[in-house]
Amino acid sequence: MSSLRISEIFGPTIQGEGILIGEPTVFVRAGGCDYRCSWCDTPHAVDSEHRSSWTPMTTFDIWDEIQRLSDGQPLTVSLSGGNPAIQDFGPLIALGRAQGYRFACETQGSIARGWFNVLDTLVLSPKPPSSGERPDWEAFDACLRAGANAGRTILKIVIFDDEDYNWAKTVQARFPGLPLFLQPGNPEIDPAQPVDLPAMADRLRLLTERAMRDGWFSVRILPQLHVFIWGNQRGV
Repeated sequence: MSSLRISEIFGPTIQGEGILIGEPTVFVRAGGCDYRCSWCDTPHAVDSEHRSSWTPMTTFDIWDEIQRLSDGQPLTVSLSGGNPAIQDFGPLIALGRAQGYRFACETQGSIARGWFNVLDTLVLSPKPPSSGERPDWEAFDACLRAGANAGRTILKIVIFDDEDYNWAKTVQARFPGLPLFLQPGNPEIDPAQPVDLPAMADRLRLLTERAMRDGWFSVRILPQLHVFIWGNQRGV
């Protein structure tokens, strides 16, 4: 059996953002990404300089760790990264769902995978202009087709500035049938530095007030709850 590159597996903790916010979750963070976002908050799972810290694990190795962490109680398993779509998590999803576990995956929508179809939740998070990346909408459409039979598919966009905000409106116009979640970006990504919680709250307030002032009522605006609780600490 081929191995998967895993940056870390941790939990149970709560999902800190998006449609599953607050839900008890075990996270499987894949190593490797095809993007290099300027404000990436998981460089340890992205940059090749951290490759030596990634662990090669088989599907059964990962499954054993999920079961150990969850004490065998079915819950949600979130596949994240980096970009988990680089690798084949299909066998893990099949194994876990047979035991009553639910699976979510968050990806930028740059690589389509057949196993998107068997996810309970597919989170597509196209990166806004502030990231320095430009989404390939043909690849994004392929991801939507690949996940057509997923339990649900949602959009999540991080907002850092006015350009991101206006861009998010164009994305919603392009995909009007998908629920859209917005969250203010967190520029303070150094785990060694304390998070400025009042500043985070201000960004959330300003984003909320602007959307309400603009009559943009078809979005949901949420914080990064895990950052409010644990700052930028890894593994929570």
